[in-house]
Amino acid sequence: MAFSRDDSVILNGVLIPARNIQNEVESAVQHRGLWCERNGRIFRGIVQEKLIEEPGLANVETTQAAGSSIDARIPEYPSKSINRQIALVSTLAAVGLFLSTRLDLGVSLKDLTAVALPYEEAMSNGKPTVVEFYADWCEVCRELAPDVYKVEQQFKDRVNFVMLNVDNTKWEQELDEFGVEGIPHFAFLDKKGNEEGNVVGRLPRQYFLENVDALARGEASIPHASVVGQFSSAEARKVHQVVDPRSHG
Repeated sequence: MAFSRDDSVILNGVLIPARNIQNEVESAVQHRGLWCERNGRIFRGIVQEKLIEEPGLANVETTQAAGSSIDARIPEYPSKSINRQIALVSTLAAVGLFLSTRLDLGVSLKDLTAVALPYEEAMSNGKPTVVEFYADWCEVCRELAPDVYKVEQQFKDRVNFVMLNVDNTKWEQELDEFGVEGIPHFAFLDKKGNEEGNVVGRLPRQYFLENVDALARGEASIPHASVVGQFSSAEARKVHQVVDPRSHG
């Protein structure tokens, strides 16, 4: 084993001068348990003048390598670019939902009355009929207008839709005939004009859809024949003089 003049050795904890390194190390390596530090690296002597790296040092290096491997497997957090994309998609979805809601709210009672069929015509054309008693000041009536409009557009070729304004004195007889005490009041009539049931006040759109579908298919009864939700009292109606007696509103 050869050592240069530049070697520095700590042998069993004792600093060995450079001129004595060769003799001291060659003598000591004959015994187990020798350890020395050569140029900052730790070794231990076994036999036959072999120098082997201290296991402790190897373990440290192995641990460091394993740590690097683990770090390589740790998933990265989303980048700022990905976060911006997620934020953009969320914003667009929110705007779409808002716009769709606004479009629904754009349907008014005036729109429903504009496409409604006159009551007299509905009673004579041989089709089933949905009669809605309403008022312009009725909040629930305005709230349900978009849902009523959607269902009407789906069944308008098979079912009549009639709008009767309770403020119009023209419909006093019909108010008594159908027993209207709260609005909106929906009367579901078969093709002969016989009432199969009625719904008063706020109702789930699905209830309304299923009732109209039953009428369109000519069912003997409707699934929701007597339902009462939140409504406005018909007694609170603001009765006015009929401006146009031919008006069905």
